[in-house]
Amino acid sequence: MAWSGTNTNTNTKHIVSQIPPYIYVYNDGSIERPIDIPRTPPSLEDPATGVASKDILFSKNPFLFARLFLPKLTTPPPNQKIPILVYSHGGAFCFESAFAAHHTKYCNLIASQANVIIVSVEHRKAPEHFLPAAYNDSWAALKWVASHSHATNSNSDTWLINHGDFSKIFIGGDSSGANIVHNLAMRAGVEALPGGVKVYGAYLNHPYFWGSKPIGSEAVIGFEETPQSLIWNFAYPDAPGGLDNPMINPLAPGAPSLAQLGCSKMLLTVAGKDHLLFRDRTLLYYKAVKESGWKGQVELFEEEQEDHVYHMFNMETHQAKRLITIVANFLRQ
Repeated sequence: MAWSGTNTNTNTKHIVSQIPPYIYVYNDGSIERPIDIPRTPPSLEDPATGVASKDILFSKNPFLFARLFLPKLTTPPPNQKIPILVYSHGGAFCFESAFAAHHTKYCNLIASQANVIIVSVEHRKAPEHFLPAAYNDSWAALKWVASHSHATNSNSDTWLINHGDFSKIFIGGDSSGANIVHNLAMRAGVEALPGGVKVYGAYLNHPYFWGSKPIGSEAVIGFEETPQSLIWNFAYPDAPGGLDNPMINPLAPGAPSLAQLGCSKMLLTVAGKDHLLFRDRTLLYYKAVKESGWKGQVELFEEEQEDHVYHMFNMETHQAKRLITIVANFLRQ
């Protein structure tokens, strides 16, 4: 966490912690997230894709929300069953939202091109709710989805009941959301989901992995003050092992074996010019997964001339369309 220094005038509002430009915490308890992208409401029919969306409350203790996306179903019968994607958005565990305009546009595109139902999870954020809250919220969402496979109740959703194929549940995410996906997959390997449901596949776009020691192209001098290090310490100040906690560094000494990954296939993507330098650790993760004894299939895609999560901020470029197509094809297989 980057501290602003001590201000002896307690009557003056001032910053007590910050990770510029993502988040600023003030002495009066207020919080600013300057680069949050504005939220947009759900739509009965997205003009560009025909996808319907709605916001739901899936847990009352704690209160947890998600945005659901249903593609236009043109193939009979009306109760056509299609895969389900539980999606985790990025934002360094402390900003952004499942309801943001760019995440909504992205999910509309994926739902349409892959022909999947999407449950985009609005997990709780630090510092109001430090990690592991976001991990637990995302697991709760996955359990809620799986619960539709064998029983219904007042908290069930008709889209999932009528159209969900529970043999094809995917998890996916971008950046810190991809980190959440890794941890969901690891948990699914050792903890049963309702109804015996299994996670079929997982995709991780530019996953946020880090550690206590620099590797590859990471800075040696000032490593502990890099945004990548500060974000983890801010979002999970009590993490056992700090930057070598297996949730952020799955290759740390003593981390659980990747052979326990609870899915059948995995897609990893990286950007060659990722300014957050997540590429090198993802390549090591890819190699470790392949050598772990895990029985699934893993594939890797790299866009050499692009930056971190380039596809989220301009979805009209050739490179962004290519990545979205790769993800959609992964979900269709």
